[in-house]
Amino acid sequence: MSGPSRKTLLANVVCLGALGWIYGGDLSDALRARTAEVSALMSPPSTVRTSVVLGLAGVGLAVFTAGLLRKKPEDFKGYRLLPILLVLALFVDLVLAEGRTPLDSPDLAAVALQRFQGEAQKRATVAAVPARAEELQPLVDALGSPPYLERGLAVPAYALQVRTGCQGPVRDAPGTRPGTLIYCVSPDGKQAWVTLVGLPAEVRFGAPAVLSQRGEPRVAIVRAQLPEEEEKGAPPGIDLEDSLVDGGEAVFPSP
Repeated sequence: MSGPSRKTLLANVVCLGALGWIYGGDLSDALRARTAEVSALMSPPSTVRTSVVLGLAGVGLAVFTAGLLRKKPEDFKGYRLLPILLVLALFVDLVLAEGRTPLDSPDLAAVALQRFQGEAQKRATVAAVPARAEELQPLVDALGSPPYLERGLAVPAYALQVRTGCQGPVRDAPGTRPGTLIYCVSPDGKQAWVTLVGLPAEVRFGAPAVLSQRGEPRVAIVRAQLPEEEEKGAPPGIDLEDSLVDGGEAVFPSP
């Protein structure tokens, strides 16, 4: 008896590595999400499912190792356990993922920011942008739930803070709960900067911070209508400053 072929040996090593990387990472994320202030996850991975998969992987490894040490022939069924487990686990994941959005937390947060900006822009007039919390709160309520976890639990709804007399967007909001839209109105009332408290796009776990990308906050801008737009009945324009992102967002460079 000469043991498994190189191809079989390599296949088992690859399958074991894939199982450890995928489901070990999921288990680590699930445990870390329970203690992190904010997690960029829409729902925590199932600790039960990942633990079962990893436990079965351990059994498969033990059977494979026993067959290898005893130099079982190529047709030994224990050499097939890890590949079969990987295929079945990925199939179950695929079934469970059906109907879920392919976007991750930063993308979904950016979409919510754009939606709010678009609806607020429709309510702007020539004189001013909307600035009353009572007028803006229904727009926030329509956004649904933020794509973040707080101490392992889903944040139930977006919140709103309206600030006045602002000279620019809010860059830092310590102590603010994730999912809070900060609507900052300029002194003349003709412009408002909107930022969202969550996590930087590059961070998955941490303290609440303004949504940013590569160190720059993602800012949506609401502006007062131009007189000629209102007279002609044209749709509201979106005048963006500096580095255009999309959908009414601009990135403001750090001073």
